[in-house]
Amino acid sequence: MKAALLDTNAFLFWIAGGTELSESARAFISKPGNEIWVSLVTAWELAIKSNQGKIKLASPVTRFMSQQVESNGFRLMGIELDDVASVETLPLHHRDPFDRLLIVQAANRKLPVVTSDSAFSAYSIKRIW
Repeated sequence: MKAALLDTNAFLFWIAGGTELSESARAFISKPGNEIWVSLVTAWELAIKSNQGKIKLASPVTRFMSQQVESNGFRLMGIELDDVASVETLPLHHRDPFDRLLIVQAANRKLPVVTSDSAFSAYSIKRIW
């Protein structure tokens, strides 16, 4: 079994049908037995963007995330103190606070990240795209 962490856009692309995802990203996510993680960072980002009117969710973020994680067979990743503390020493190749936390979560758990964001490649994590 292999595992990976989805970034927020990959999570939303998958829910929407996956056409924006690369063929290799779609294949990895859909492969039976692969463990696909979605972070609470994604829920936090979606809540903020929903509040700002930048995104329209089908339901409130708690219900939306719970339903999507369950119906897609994903796993929900919590945010640990070590994750937050690791951001302090993360090089500033990427400045988005949500992505920076996803990067350290992936690094701390030795997971690749499914993302179209090439800035993730500047870090010592594998990027699936």
